[in-house]
Amino acid sequence: MADPLHIVCPHCHTTNRVRQDDLAKAPDCGSCHKMLFTGHPVTLGEGAFERHISRSQIPVLVDFWAPWCGPCLQMAPAYAQATAQLEPGFRVAKVDTEAWPALGARFNIRSIPTLALFNNGHELARQAGAMGAADIVRWAKFHAL
Repeated sequence: MADPLHIVCPHCHTTNRVRQDDLAKAPDCGSCHKMLFTGHPVTLGEGAFERHISRSQIPVLVDFWAPWCGPCLQMAPAYAQATAQLEPGFRVAKVDTEAWPALGARFNIRSIPTLALFNNGHELARQAGAMGAADIVRWAKFHAL
């Protein structure tokens, strides 16, 4: 039997231990009892971002975006569709670079939307520009290998 994975709750940001076999069984948080996977991107600020990136043992896909960005708004429905396809194997998140400019600066985000894929605290890949749902899923799965 494989060791349990650490999964950070999208609601209270508590780290949970979940057996890999149980990921597809709609696990809930041991602390707040809400579902660990909702089928929607998780909105992250600075502290929550750190927790998800450093403690999650599944890949974390992050959309760096801003509310004034036309391509970001165009991509939002596709990103939500991709989330439903990628969970529970991925945590899918969004970071508003307008609200959290230090995160954008830290990761040298120069154009938005930019997707960045993290695993075990390290950035694996990034892609600037709007993409459709199928392309987001394909890109994330390819780079998570």
